[in-house]
Amino acid sequence: MEAFLVSTGIVALGEMGDKTQLLAIVLAATFRKPWIIIAGILVATIVNHGAAGAVGGWVANLLGPDILRWVIGVSFLAMAGWMLIPDKLEDSEDHGRTRFGVFGTTVVAFFLAEMGDKTQIATVALAARYTTEVVMVVIGTTLGMMLANVPAVFLGDKIAKKVSMGLVHSIAAVIFAVLGVLTLLNVGKLF
Repeated sequence: MEAFLVSTGIVALGEMGDKTQLLAIVLAATFRKPWIIIAGILVATIVNHGAAGAVGGWVANLLGPDILRWVIGVSFLAMAGWMLIPDKLEDSEDHGRTRFGVFGTTVVAFFLAEMGDKTQIATVALAARYTTEVVMVVIGTTLGMMLANVPAVFLGDKIAKKVSMGLVHSIAAVIFAVLGVLTLLNVGKLF
């Protein structure tokens, strides 16, 4: 249960103001078919985070526990720094509107936008940490993505005006930093 809760919380916070959340707002404004967009986000996230979880599990088996602890700890500290850099959605991105339809466009756009993104890297690190609970990590990170992006699809502009993304990113950065330090020090049950 710990793997699920930690994964959900980290990704939900990490996704706030992320480029995929901005992409959700753009797709919602462009297509105005929220349920189809949400279904596309879910499919893309399951595939992307499933692959990331598999990579994390593989890395954990490849490295010994001491090296893995350092890799995860440093990764979390790097994620803390990365959280402080706001994402932007490039205006020149072609979302394939005419070729794939709303669902296909959402799946392809979200899958590609998540490649190498903070939440995908976090999924790899969490899966490496919770090697016996990779499925719970993937379920948790997927739920975290949905918790952040479903409201963006329905209320994107209104939320962005009322919530300070800088504050949300700062809180997420602190959480990643604390997890990184705890991991490096090998403190507590979490790490």
